[in-house]
Amino acid sequence: MGSASLIVLTIAAIVFAGGGIAVAKFLVKGSKNAVKGQAYECGIPSEGSPWNQFNIGYYLFALIFLIFDVELVFLYPWAVVVKQIGMAALVEIIIFLFILFMGFLYAHKQGALKWM
Repeated sequence: MGSASLIVLTIAAIVFAGGGIAVAKFLVKGSKNAVKGQAYECGIPSEGSPWNQFNIGYYLFALIFLIFDVELVFLYPWAVVVKQIGMAALVEIIIFLFILFMGFLYAHKQGALKWM
């Protein structure tokens, strides 16, 4: 698995993606009308301006979810090698989880987890 295979895979990905778009462009007959260009909101016609302001709480909630989601990305490899590394891995993951838990407590104290 050298750099040649990486180049071949990159070219294959570009060809497959571009080929799919090209086939759809040439074979699918599209129609342009005003209804097709409108935003779709679960079957309900759109009302008002699309530039509505959203509550910052949604953004904070998403960021906190992302932090804990990334935590799982680090926990899976740790769980695979924990027996091989031993006590050092256990101490490191306890420190990691403590730091994350402190962030969770801070977010809870600031009210970032209150929905509305």
